[in-house]
Amino acid sequence: MVAMKRRQLRRAVASAMLVAGALLACSAFVAPAVLRTTSACSLGRGAAAVQLQAGGEYTGFVPDMQRRQLMNLVTVAASAVPVLVCLGGYLYYFYPQVGGGGGGATPCGDIAGAAIVLTDWVKNHKDNDRELVQGLKGEPYYLLSTKDGIKDFAVLSVCTHLGCVVPWVPSANKFCCPCHGSQYDENGKVVRGPAPLSLGLAHTSILENGNVAVSPWTETDFRTGLEPWWN
Repeated sequence: MVAMKRRQLRRAVASAMLVAGALLACSAFVAPAVLRTTSACSLGRGAAAVQLQAGGEYTGFVPDMQRRQLMNLVTVAASAVPVLVCLGGYLYYFYPQVGGGGGGATPCGDIAGAAIVLTDWVKNHKDNDRELVQGLKGEPYYLLSTKDGIKDFAVLSVCTHLGCVVPWVPSANKFCCPCHGSQYDENGKVVRGPAPLSLGLAHTSILENGNVAVSPWTETDFRTGLEPWWN
């Protein structure tokens, strides 16, 4: 699943959770029963009726009020758990988790999830090669090969138009989207629409065990001088 469709799905789930939580909260409160005056045919149920003094004044007694209050408390308590779960899911959308690791770095994985080891990568890739790996949040990123390693940034492969995965075309030295023709240069900067923005970035690093990792790019986009739209 591409990143933008995943974000749209999370937005829909978060909205559904908010609505469900609101409905549960509203249904938690049980209104007291409407007081009913005693009719001639119900005089035999005097224990359940509102007691009146001889002068017709209300005595202050409401039948089963304590039971109603107890049931309200039980209902509220029982509804609190699903409401908190829904609220937690809603907040998760706005504050998503970031992959762990040293310094916030997430180890990259191949298509099978196996770790990317720099020494193996250099043996199997030439200068200017680009290949997809699993990066931040499991999204597809391109590692950019150099003569003796990789560049210090990775490129998110999700087109900024409608979310298609953009392949690298060596003959054109560009990323070319097969869906609607958007094009990006060798660093992922948009050079042809309809895509409105450049591809996302992530920092690359080498962990102590030699594995390649990526971490969030939060500073200015060096290709455009703009703030990163992907954060």
